[in-house]
Amino acid sequence: MFGTSGIRGVVGEEVTASLALDVGRAVASEGARRVVVGRDPRLTGPVLVDALTAGLRECGADVVHLGEVPTPTVARAVEWYDCDAGITVTASHNPATDNGIKLWSEDGSAYIGSQQEAIAKRVRDGDFSLVPWDEFGSCFRSRRARDRHVDAIVDAVPGDLDLDVVLDVGNGSGRITADALRRLGCRVLTMSAEPDGSFPSRPSEPTAENCERLRRVVASTEADLGIAHDGDADRMRAVTSTGEFLTGDVLLALFARDVARSGDRVAVPIDTSIAVDTTLEAIGASTVYTKVGDGHVAERTRETDVVFGGEPSGAWIWPDLARCPDGPLAAAKLAELVARRGPLDDLAAEIEDVPLRRKNVETEAKHDLVAHVADAVSDRYTNVTDIDGVRVDVDAGWFLVRASGTQPLVRVTAEAGVRSEMESLFDTAMEIVEEARVAVAPQASD
Repeated sequence: MFGTSGIRGVVGEEVTASLALDVGRAVASEGARRVVVGRDPRLTGPVLVDALTAGLRECGADVVHLGEVPTPTVARAVEWYDCDAGITVTASHNPATDNGIKLWSEDGSAYIGSQQEAIAKRVRDGDFSLVPWDEFGSCFRSRRARDRHVDAIVDAVPGDLDLDVVLDVGNGSGRITADALRRLGCRVLTMSAEPDGSFPSRPSEPTAENCERLRRVVASTEADLGIAHDGDADRMRAVTSTGEFLTGDVLLALFARDVARSGDRVAVPIDTSIAVDTTLEAIGASTVYTKVGDGHVAERTRETDVVFGGEPSGAWIWPDLARCPDGPLAAAKLAELVARRGPLDDLAAEIEDVPLRRKNVETEAKHDLVAHVADAVSDRYTNVTDIDGVRVDVDAGWFLVRASGTQPLVRVTAEAGVRSEMESLFDTAMEIVEEARVAVAPQASD
């Protein structure tokens, strides 16, 4: 039921009002007495929120209803409103056809592991603690969470940034980034800032291809940088003043280097570039690998020497401020870094350029495919890691094959110090994946 980032799927198929009702019942039945709820702008969000809050309330939980807000606003509001849990109705960067449900713990980190398993079991078994009619929970609507989020960002970042920033909201929930940056002294030009859950301006995921218009606008103006969010603004990606769309690994290395000191560690998922390792090694810091998913990264940041966590997909966590990926906060942090240390082009050039390639392979049998890959590589290689998918390390570099936790895809990554060796590793990985796809095809059709 749960992927790497909550529950997601096509509305009317994997995600329904009935499912939302049961998830609300399950969260309350697990003991949450007060729950904060919000949603992204997707057109199906209001119906799913209605069902979700009904399930919470008929099992005795009180609801703080935030309406349409960024996902990190919901996660941070768990503490602000003294709640036991938070729930966002969102499919993040997925297409407009999809929606989903993401659950937040008392400390603002995503549900993972046993927490997810407990909810899934209750939904599967229909095991809910319904209360009598006169013990239903209440619903309180708050309009202040958005402003409170902006205040928190401004308090966390030194002001007077004096920068020109282009912000591509992508018709999502991230327009609060413009409010925060302006209060910090930036001049902000917004693009696609009107929330629209059909995402008419570009696909919700902020990739280099989807952000081509942002790249052109930044390069053709006097802007110092460009910022892009996904539909619920938990992700943040960036464009330099010359219009270069930075890889997530470069951003991760820049943020990590700025936060970490000698002896510190940074939590990163297993698909992260070795450029991050080498960047941190130069200052006496190091990385620690986790499964892919911000919840797993956040869990590792509870360790006292882990000072930052991030994912190349665009999720950034400053654990001393919040244990959720906070796109608007990350935008302000990046702007402050540019104001303090100079142009983003120059900062990015300081990070080692290690040849890396990623590709998504569409398949409806992703887990079977990865299992077949695991069997295949176990006979060919000695250094195989299965913390998340299958990673193979060799002298020249590494490759990783893992099932997407949010979409019907298998993600293939390869990296090596020399481009020809990286391409060879990537080709090898793709050959193994194609062999596996053929092998599992009969299972997929059954």
